[in-house]
Amino acid sequence: MNKMKATRRPRIGIYTMGLKHYWDQFPGLRERLTGYGSFIEEKVSQIADAEVFNYGLVDCEQEGRKAGEYFSANNVDLIFAHAGTYVTSASLLPVHQICRAQAVVLNLQPAARINYEKTTTGEWLAHCGACPVPEISNAFNRAGIRYRVVNGLLGLEKTPEISLTDEVTAGRKEAVRAWKEIEEWVMAASVKSGLANARFGFLGNTYSGMLDMYSDFTMFQGQTGAHIEVLEMCDLDRMLHEVTEQEVEEKKKEIADFFVISEDSQADPLAKKPTAEQLDWSARVAAAQERLVKEYDLDGLTYYYHGAPGGEYEKLQGGFIVGHSLLTAKGIPCAGEGDLKTCLAMKICDIVGKGGSFCEIVVTDYEDGTILLGHDGPFHLEIANGKPILRGMGLYHGKQGTGVSVEAKVRTGAITNLGTTQTIEGKLKFIITEAESTDGPVMAIGNTQTPVRFRKDPDSYMDEWFAEAPTHHFAMSTGHNAALFAKIADILNVPCVLL
Repeated sequence: MNKMKATRRPRIGIYTMGLKHYWDQFPGLRERLTGYGSFIEEKVSQIADAEVFNYGLVDCEQEGRKAGEYFSANNVDLIFAHAGTYVTSASLLPVHQICRAQAVVLNLQPAARINYEKTTTGEWLAHCGACPVPEISNAFNRAGIRYRVVNGLLGLEKTPEISLTDEVTAGRKEAVRAWKEIEEWVMAASVKSGLANARFGFLGNTYSGMLDMYSDFTMFQGQTGAHIEVLEMCDLDRMLHEVTEQEVEEKKKEIADFFVISEDSQADPLAKKPTAEQLDWSARVAAAQERLVKEYDLDGLTYYYHGAPGGEYEKLQGGFIVGHSLLTAKGIPCAGEGDLKTCLAMKICDIVGKGGSFCEIVVTDYEDGTILLGHDGPFHLEIANGKPILRGMGLYHGKQGTGVSVEAKVRTGAITNLGTTQTIEGKLKFIITEAESTDGPVMAIGNTQTPVRFRKDPDSYMDEWFAEAPTHHFAMSTGHNAALFAKIADILNVPCVLL
């Protein structure tokens, strides 16, 4: 489904480092190194539609200050410091003292092996990018500058004319691995920029008594940059009264395109074929939910409202799940029970194109060695294994009201769970787990359910998981994304643990 709202593009700074004294001593070296920098710029610009700001050469303290001011003026989210050749660390320190964006040093050697018989001093200097990295690391550490290093090969597809050796390394594993890391850093920067410009709606309240769900809005904005817009049910009710019949019919068509309408469940008497009235109501509420998102320019939505028995708002919240699933598939993740932290995890997964479906533990299957993970909605339709099913529910367990729920599983294969919890110090914390979803059996009860096999047996995994003090919800993404999520945690300065 098309995204309702574009996420702000990541802004990536790049500069190439070198020593000013070399340029007169070794003609052509300066141009050769800036050519490597231009190659990096071109490749980075193709990742996540990044905006790239290439300062060029930093070869002395004065250029370092100018580069720092340039990156600050362009509000970059990340700086790639390309280690072209040796440079004094004093030349680079001003860059990162002025602009505090995450620093990633790129130690990318142009050739897999120099031509030992023909290599001159100038030729060697074009390949000694690793030489200054220890000095840079020491200076950054002592100056309190957070940095990371990517080591590997540059990955050129053509050898420069000036070179005395073969520099075609695009297919080598060292280049492939390095560029995978670079891509992950750019994706991490896209999350940082996306969150810093995001607006999360908080509709209603948190489910009463779920102490792990409660979030400090100031803490949330302070650590992510995202704004929290507090919404009332009367805001949504106002949207409902503005919905046109044409909007309702369009929503009904959208629902028919993306869902299978169930028959009665043979197992659970609460799960029935949705009635025409239930489907009509879900379509009306979905149209109102989309209006709410547009009215308040939202990037995500956390919600919960139990409503007074028999009241209008109880009926309104009974129609939530279908519309919130549609919104989630359109890039506006919706998390139930007032779980703002898991809405954040879902948004992160969605920004990097990995889905992000709302989950908790459902039940353990000791025969299959899997844990069933899911919830009573919403669901990320873009990562479904086939068309999700709509079931009419006689009641929502643990909640008031009745309505239509989504039954689905995440497609079989590699998955990564991203849990977001909060520590005693008030810091957000990521819990990251790679696993495999299976095509095992699920219940026909109108809930999302995915059987997941972890790298350890269920009890051993749960021993480790529970010891990290998680919330009971998390986001399920497709693919093995632990390295990517760890970089996102790093660039957001959020502690993380990989299980």
